[in-house]
Amino acid sequence: MNEAKQTDAENKSNMKKDRGIGMEGLKMLEIGRRQMKLSTVKKRGGEVNTAMPRNLDIALEEIGTSQSESSSCLSGSPVPAVIGLASSSPTRAVAHTLGPFNIPLVSYFATCTCLTDKHMYPSFLRTVPSDFFQVRGLVQLVTFLGWLWVGTIGTTDDYSHYGIQAFSNQFRQQGGCVAFHLTIPKSPTVEEIQDMADKLQSSTAHVVVVFATEGQLLDLLLERNVTGIQCVASEAWVTASLLTSPHFHSLLEGTLGFSFPGVWIPGLKDFLLNVRPSPRPGMEFVNMFWEEQFSCKLEFEKNRSKESEADMEQLSDLNAFGHKSYSQINSSFIVGPTLAQKSLFNPHGEGEGAAEKLLCTGSEDLRYADSSYTDVSQVRISYNVYKAVYAIAHALHNLLNCDSAGLGKKCGKHKSFTSEQLLHHLKSVNFTNQFDEKIYFDSSGEPVPLYDIINWQKDSKDEIRFTKVGSYDGSAPLGQQLKIEQSTIVWTEGQSQVPVSQCSAPCPPGSRQARRPREPHCCFDCLPCADGEISNQTGSTECTKCPEYYWSDRERVKCVVGVEEFLSFYETMGIILVALTVLGVVLTAIIFIVFHRFRSTPIVKANNSEISFLLLLSLKLCFLCSLVFIGQPSLWTCRLRQAAFGISFVLCLSCLLVKTIVVLLAFRANSPGSRSLKLFGPSQQRTLILCTTAPQICLCAGWLLGAPPFPFRNPTYQASTGKIIVECKEPWPPGFYLVLGYIGLLAFICLLLAFLGRKLPDTFNEARLITFSMLIFWAVWISFIPAYVSSPGKFSVAVEIFAILASSFGLLLCIFLPKCYIILMRPERNVKKGITGKYPR
Repeated sequence: MNEAKQTDAENKSNMKKDRGIGMEGLKMLEIGRRQMKLSTVKKRGGEVNTAMPRNLDIALEEIGTSQSESSSCLSGSPVPAVIGLASSSPTRAVAHTLGPFNIPLVSYFATCTCLTDKHMYPSFLRTVPSDFFQVRGLVQLVTFLGWLWVGTIGTTDDYSHYGIQAFSNQFRQQGGCVAFHLTIPKSPTVEEIQDMADKLQSSTAHVVVVFATEGQLLDLLLERNVTGIQCVASEAWVTASLLTSPHFHSLLEGTLGFSFPGVWIPGLKDFLLNVRPSPRPGMEFVNMFWEEQFSCKLEFEKNRSKESEADMEQLSDLNAFGHKSYSQINSSFIVGPTLAQKSLFNPHGEGEGAAEKLLCTGSEDLRYADSSYTDVSQVRISYNVYKAVYAIAHALHNLLNCDSAGLGKKCGKHKSFTSEQLLHHLKSVNFTNQFDEKIYFDSSGEPVPLYDIINWQKDSKDEIRFTKVGSYDGSAPLGQQLKIEQSTIVWTEGQSQVPVSQCSAPCPPGSRQARRPREPHCCFDCLPCADGEISNQTGSTECTKCPEYYWSDRERVKCVVGVEEFLSFYETMGIILVALTVLGVVLTAIIFIVFHRFRSTPIVKANNSEISFLLLLSLKLCFLCSLVFIGQPSLWTCRLRQAAFGISFVLCLSCLLVKTIVVLLAFRANSPGSRSLKLFGPSQQRTLILCTTAPQICLCAGWLLGAPPFPFRNPTYQASTGKIIVECKEPWPPGFYLVLGYIGLLAFICLLLAFLGRKLPDTFNEARLITFSMLIFWAVWISFIPAYVSSPGKFSVAVEIFAILASSFGLLLCIFLPKCYIILMRPERNVKKGITGKYPR
């Protein structure tokens, strides 16, 4: 909703806010008193006071009576209270002086947070919110709009210094970064202005928070090199008509900032229209205004000094009550720093060198003057003065025990009181004025922090209007303080989209921010999340590790169930191992058939057919046990695989041990008087096989009963491979080593015995074949141990299967292949003489 344009008088009061401009409190109170007397309205034929308590005039007359007294010092001073000043820096000095005497000082425009210190300024109060609330609101505003990389511009005064400092501290606490800070000197040179403009334009921060007045900003804003900046204004210049000139539209259109709420004060316009020049003391400012308004010269002024900056600063305070603004006064009074600025606001050459002015009659009518002087539809600073006067009036009303109903005793007109008593009552005032605003002071002398959010927008006439787009109530609960209609805002250069101001673009999901060394935290690089980590939000500072057994997807934005890895029947390695297993089983079965078919031949009989068949059966089991290692581990396969492997190989080695012993005893039996072979008959052979196999059976049974292996999802290799290894976990690793060690013990004994009998005088020496098979067996399993330990995941299982198959093939082929060759290919040698070596080759 568009507001009526602010009175230029009030805007110029803003312009001089922190230049030390202020009116003496007594004069302002007197003007306010006259203003309040005119604030009555006609209602049903009678005059009704709309906001002041009954007998308020009596209370105000008490002030006048007190003022007429005199004293040599401030202690017990006849001045009960002072309203002012407009600037923070001089207000600090005055408040520090009045504080020890408990004389209330009520400011209507000094917003510095430093004045909140009640130890330094015990008698200071104000009807304008402290910059603490404005700063907090500005921080909420810029963070709400997503601006975390902004610059700041200020001046050298207390208002700017404390405001920028508070904003920077709170902004950093909310995660923001201040890209730069520019301080405008009191009298900047051309080089300084150019340097500041270059820094402003070259920065990656396109949003600038400005704590200054319009007069202090003119030189910088007149620099043509500055464009594309989104300004966030403090209340000191957010409604400054001086800066609405078309010259500044390209830079200041879309400006956003906080302003004090504006109201229409009944009777104020009539009061302003009745102002007339007068030679009386105290009317100098009115006379000066009159001459400039009507471009004439008052003849009763004889000793008027040359217009100076000090005069203009005093006129600024009068503007706080709604008088003529600087922008309507001759430009020679407005600006003085540069000729360029004079020509900007004085295009027709008025002022210096203009023709001599006519004499004023004093009866000129302000109604017909081309001025915003009488535009009081939305006064802001004047409203703060209005509240200050009413607050003191209510305090006096309570102090003098006035009867608001008019039925009891009236105010004690000559009742004496001290400034300390008035200060006490002033701190406790609590009333609602005619604009339905609650007026009170908190423990720090602060009012209710209310602000309008103003946006600079062009109207149909291409003129800047101050449009209210939201509000801020510092007394509301956190989260409900800022209310803004973002869709109604016009941004810099008339854009409809919120400007972007950032040092680095927010990192997309799947990556994290990596801060750059020696730079603010808003400047960062984006690094992709590591494997097993995700970030599912834009601008994440850290990647989140996926839960156990979960893994990040390809985009690193969500965790998915980890890919389980095991030696499958359907993968290439599994298929090859299964094929080798089947081949071993088939070969064993063929040899078994051949031996069974030719069981009556000498070569089969000479090799102890019963032990040979048992050996072939155990080899078949060795081949088959490798299948238990392939496929997804389950409870029964984990328990069966190592037991089957251990028992089948011990059975196989037990048979070989018996065959080796039989070979050795058989040659010894050929010697005279030897009965060793008869003592080691079939029953003794079976007993030996049983006795050597039983320990392994007992060991495996105890292992499985005490600490059985179980399927386990191992995430150890998930970080490197992204896969979860499904394996059989050995809760008691010594069990596996004992099983393997016992196999090694039997293999060593077999190798030793076979090696001793390798040179026995026989054409077909089976001890020699067993020696070769044992050498292959040892070679395989010795190489197996380091390969098994170093292989990750399913490859360790594949190594163990390969060792099982290799050793089984070694035993099968070395022991049985030569015999099958004679049986099938050289049947002429399959006779007793051929075996004993008596058959000629």
